[in-house]
Amino acid sequence: MLDTIRKHQRLMQFALMLVIVPSFAFFGISSYSGFLDKETDLIKVNGKPITAQEVEVAAKRQAERAGRNIQIAQSLQFRQAVLNELLQQSILGFAVNNLRLQVGKEALIKSLQNIPQIRALYKPDGSFDDERFKQLLANNGLNEEQFYASQAFDLKISQLLNSVARTELASPKISEIVSTLYETERQVQSLQYDAKDYLSKVNPSPEELQTFYESNSKLFVSPEFVDVEYIVLKADPKEDAKIFGEKADQFANLTYDQSDSLKPAADKLKLSIQTQKGLTRAGINNAKDHPLANPKVVQSLFGDEAVKNKRNIEAVQTIPGVFVSARVVTFHPAQTLPYKEVAAEVKRQVTQRLAEKMAVAAASERYTALQKDPKSTIGFASPIWISRNKPANLVGSALDDLMIINPDTFPAVVSVSNPGVGTTLYRVDQVRQPASVDAKIHKAQAAQIQSLSAQAEFAGFMSYWRDAANVKIINPLKQAPSTSGS
Repeated sequence: MLDTIRKHQRLMQFALMLVIVPSFAFFGISSYSGFLDKETDLIKVNGKPITAQEVEVAAKRQAERAGRNIQIAQSLQFRQAVLNELLQQSILGFAVNNLRLQVGKEALIKSLQNIPQIRALYKPDGSFDDERFKQLLANNGLNEEQFYASQAFDLKISQLLNSVARTELASPKISEIVSTLYETERQVQSLQYDAKDYLSKVNPSPEELQTFYESNSKLFVSPEFVDVEYIVLKADPKEDAKIFGEKADQFANLTYDQSDSLKPAADKLKLSIQTQKGLTRAGINNAKDHPLANPKVVQSLFGDEAVKNKRNIEAVQTIPGVFVSARVVTFHPAQTLPYKEVAAEVKRQVTQRLAEKMAVAAASERYTALQKDPKSTIGFASPIWISRNKPANLVGSALDDLMIINPDTFPAVVSVSNPGVGTTLYRVDQVRQPASVDAKIHKAQAAQIQSLSAQAEFAGFMSYWRDAANVKIINPLKQAPSTSGS
């Protein structure tokens, strides 16, 4: 039920934003260099660049920490999220330095003691193992000075974030008002004018059908597709892992080096060449385990090298122990289907549109009549009570339109368009407050409103420091190059 607050933030005039969590944590320090080629610079913060190399390293590190497949680090979406995080870190770092924040020795010690890796270095007698500590830092390319400096910097950022996040609402009455608005109930009746009820009254002429087909030819285009052949190398559970690794290398090298045919690899590794016709960019439907269902395989098959040059795609590991390579035999471009093949669909679409037009016209006529006589309930469904907390089947603008009507104008009628379906008329005639309220819901809503308010404050804070740091976009983040045999 609290989702309604998220859906109607306009009412509260709060802005949502990403929750920023600093990731300068132990073993996660980024290295900033001012000597890299400008082509690799993505964003500059106060003149200091965030580079493509930094994004690659950070993406791989985060994927490893999360226990995710390293391939996720190559996806543009994941790398963009990492770049956004690095940008936020840089802006916060700029703010910390400009505000000249300080960290006391006691606060730093307490912070260090909360790091699991540090706590593990205390011996049973309570003494600290300095040798293991230095070795741990060395393994991560750090010395003690760098480590303490980074931890102090992290603590400053945490303190800054906490101070901004403590924003309080000016008055608890605001959350009470919002909760009351969400609880307020209105009695509503509906009257639907649905296209399906007018289908029997529509009979488009051959000329209308032909004209629609010619004017909307893009609606009747068959997607491009390919006929392919492919080979699959699967690990034998009884086979030694090293031997399979050698076979996988052979598979990848043969399909790449002799890219005009799958036969050399198939013959060498005793694999059968299989075929698949009619493969579209959507892949193989309802067959997750199919070798050609892998998105990377499908994407490669529709690339220029495969389509234009008919070359084998690079070997792809679809799941652990399974490698696939494929090639396009025939490419079928997208084309407008002949009228005869789509005549039934053309008639269905034209009939639906004409029926919808009739439904909308009938609703408009009735709506005009109800403006003169809003007390009329003829044809309306039985009344129900709705609220923002309990919207029944009303969503989006329809609910908003009903809840913003001034009760002084009751009974009132609202017309809501349903594109592709028709029109629904709603009649509202009463308003009331519920007999009882749920204190837990009030408390939860107040907490969520407080959170939204704090996030809005933080968004303003970040916007200010982004401008102060003179953030400049230098180059867009590009798709990571694919890795052969991955």
